[in-house]
Amino acid sequence: MSAIRLDGLATAKTIKAELAAKVVELKQRGIEPGLGTLLVGDDPGSHSYVSGKHRDCAEVGVHSIRIDLPNNASAADVRAAIRDLNEAKDVTGYIIQLPLPFGIDTNAMLELIDPAKDADGLHPVNLGRLVLGVGGELNSPLPCTPAGIVELLNRYEVPTRGAEVAVIGRGVTVGRPLGLLMTRKGIDSTVTLLHSASRDLEHAVKRADIVVAALGVAHFVQPEWIKPGAAVLDVGITRVEGQDGKAKLVGDVHPDVASVAAYISPNPGGVGPMTRAMLVKNVVDTAARA
Repeated sequence: MSAIRLDGLATAKTIKAELAAKVVELKQRGIEPGLGTLLVGDDPGSHSYVSGKHRDCAEVGVHSIRIDLPNNASAADVRAAIRDLNEAKDVTGYIIQLPLPFGIDTNAMLELIDPAKDADGLHPVNLGRLVLGVGGELNSPLPCTPAGIVELLNRYEVPTRGAEVAVIGRGVTVGRPLGLLMTRKGIDSTVTLLHSASRDLEHAVKRADIVVAALGVAHFVQPEWIKPGAAVLDVGITRVEGQDGKAKLVGDVHPDVASVAAYISPNPGGVGPMTRAMLVKNVVDTAARA
């Protein structure tokens, strides 16, 4: 058996085409969605990721503004930039690219974001709405990666009602909010949230109909752990040295899992593009709500 590929690149392209049509309709009503990004420092990966977000916006007709601060920017500088983005009339949603430089309190900065403009869906107010079951298109932004995972499952008609889901990783950007999202009415899964201290992790994964790996350990999930016919989504990513001595990016899931699973979302090329598409969706939906 060879698993059906949950193609995040192709699905994200479809979503962006749908968003482009929605942006046209909003502009006809005098509503202009706009993305803002705040990047502090010179991390190459962060610069590449932010540039990709601006390209995504250009593709769907969303204008964007970018604030880049040097690596030696102070907390006061960052607070001032956040205040400018909160007040900017042409920004309907924005993100603070993480990580921030050492010495700047990340949580303190994230809490300064206007919850209505929180394009990442990670402000405490919006996470609280997710806990209450009221986050989403009509209310407040959802965290991008969990929303992208659910959207990918829906687009490929992977059954979620009553499904057992094993989420490996308890981070605030993926694991914790995904557990809340997958148990919502309409999705109706049963979620086990696993982490480094979980006992008999392998046994819990073997029970699962859907496995989401977001641990950040290369090839952690082995094929013998997977129930035949399960859906496996790889979210974690690690830079390793290849046989040719060159660095390459690999996911948390061993490639041979594809011979056991019915569906697989590989990494790179799976959930990552969906995360970016959901970011643009949050910006557009926020503009529509406003």
